[in-house]
Amino acid sequence: MTEAPFQFDRETAVEALGDGRWSTQVVSDWNIGDNPNGGYLVGSAVRAAIEATGQPDPLTVTTHYLRPGLGGSDGELDLDIVRRGRRFTNVDARLTQDGKARYHLVAAMGDLGNGTLSDEPVEHSLTQAPVDIPPPDECRSRSNLEQGVDLPIMTRLDVRIDPQWADAGTADRAEVSGWIRFADGRPVDAASLVLFGDAFPPSLFSLLGKVGWVPTLELTVHVRRRPVPGWIQARFTTTDLHDGLLVEDGQLWDEDGHLVARTRQLALLL
Repeated sequence: MTEAPFQFDRETAVEALGDGRWSTQVVSDWNIGDNPNGGYLVGSAVRAAIEATGQPDPLTVTTHYLRPGLGGSDGELDLDIVRRGRRFTNVDARLTQDGKARYHLVAAMGDLGNGTLSDEPVEHSLTQAPVDIPPPDECRSRSNLEQGVDLPIMTRLDVRIDPQWADAGTADRAEVSGWIRFADGRPVDAASLVLFGDAFPPSLFSLLGKVGWVPTLELTVHVRRRPVPGWIQARFTTTDLHDGLLVEDGQLWDEDGHLVARTRQLALLL
């Protein structure tokens, strides 16, 4: 078997064991502090869902994180095809490491490239234009921000932050925007948007300062289009923080200005 040329594909690889079971390995190079990034952690489940269903694109992925994943450790996925329809296939997946469930994921898989998601031609369309931010070479690398936590994940991703939001605790609202791509040149696709939707500093960073690790309790990503090659532009905002829990909303656009994904997560401010 030829080894995948890109890190993300190698480090989310799965092997079918039969009866809906898949083996995988979680590497620590995608960590935020001591814990694997949540968007990376579900990459193996998305990969297994693509292989199991024959549908190339995740349309909606909702993950409930039960406990942190273990970097540098094997894992086993249990994936069930709940319903196989003409246009969509629904799956349910759980990752287990060291005898404990790490997350529970539900997803709807489909094909964003064949134009058959709707039975009839749709005359009307609503979308959201990208925000106006500096180009990537005028933004600051996430690696150079003072965030109060080690970032091994930055060996895998190139994340550039709009200077307006790059200094901890200096903004008048909780927002972060910028650009993202794979550090090794891997082309962006629909599956990688699930990762990109969880790879920026928490938007509270710009308002509150060095918030460190903000663990996600639940993350939903809606993939709206396949992105064109190049950078992905993103914007995340938090307008709801109460009793240590926050709700963060995000939008991602490709280089042609198309809205390619939306995110919402419930997270814990430690």
